[in-house]
Amino acid sequence: MTTIPVISSYVLKGLPAFVRQEIGEVALQRANRAGRFDAEMIEGKNYFIPQLAVLEFANTIARAAGEPNFGLLIAPSMDASSYGNFGRYVFGADTLGHAIARSIATLCYHSTFDKLSLTALGEHMRYGWTCASANSEGYPTVACAAAGEMLSLFKAYLPASWRPVCIELNIETPHQISLFEDTFQCPVHFNASAVAIVFERRHLMATSTRTSQPMVTIEDVVRDWPDGAPRSLLAVTIEQIRTQVFIGSVSIDDIAWSMDTSVRTLQRELNRAGTDFRSLTSVVRIQRATELLRQTGSSITHISAELGYSSPAHFTRAFRKMTGVGPREFRASKQHGD
Repeated sequence: MTTIPVISSYVLKGLPAFVRQEIGEVALQRANRAGRFDAEMIEGKNYFIPQLAVLEFANTIARAAGEPNFGLLIAPSMDASSYGNFGRYVFGADTLGHAIARSIATLCYHSTFDKLSLTALGEHMRYGWTCASANSEGYPTVACAAAGEMLSLFKAYLPASWRPVCIELNIETPHQISLFEDTFQCPVHFNASAVAIVFERRHLMATSTRTSQPMVTIEDVVRDWPDGAPRSLLAVTIEQIRTQVFIGSVSIDDIAWSMDTSVRTLQRELNRAGTDFRSLTSVVRIQRATELLRQTGSSITHISAELGYSSPAHFTRAFRKMTGVGPREFRASKQHGD
């Protein structure tokens, strides 16, 4: 199988509420079905979802809104500082130059196979982002949203009156260029090699305009994903199962689709890795069950239903098989500090 680019679900932050308010509940539900995830449930969580699913989600919203330039509507509200420890670490830098350097160094903890870069153009600098899924349907929406994300970094270090020298977008030239320039308040160039913000070199030394900066270290960013965002087929599959277990419904068909492959091919590749979909799902479900038993007071019946088991008895058998004890015994032992 080819590589499967994934991105943190933090990029969805605020989008479900925006869609519900501006377009409607039906459009949000339709986009959820198209992307095979529940955006509202995972937007503020540390999950990784295939970029293909995000593109389909965004494309479905654009069609529902009847707005081919939907990305322009959401670009001004994008804020990368809300992207978990990755965002807090980047925006916690003392200068804009250091913040850009942090974003480049830690992007692998936010997405896979994407690239951020900073290049000199005389007295100007070019801060660029290349997306691994740039040739996919729905990408123009994501490109505009990405420009908004990148601009949010500059807004944290420069005055409100600041404007870029220009913005570059790696999408085809639209019929109404003025819509893009009105949104970004600067010249916009198209058919570029990447999404990029071009700005004056002197701004690299600009200090944060925020009164308090988060105290986040690179270790905080690394802690959840020591090896970076999942890259291997096995790791991506486990992450998709983890996401669906959290939502409450696991489907191999949906996971195969989001990974741009067939169920048969996915099963064959998992077999080559020495496992199978059912075994992986069982492990992830029981891991989630132990978290819920330790950290919540939910009943066994409720946890069983939450994890998609057909009955509490089925859940108990599966839990005992995996851990050697039943869920009630497990919870009791943890309450007594065992």
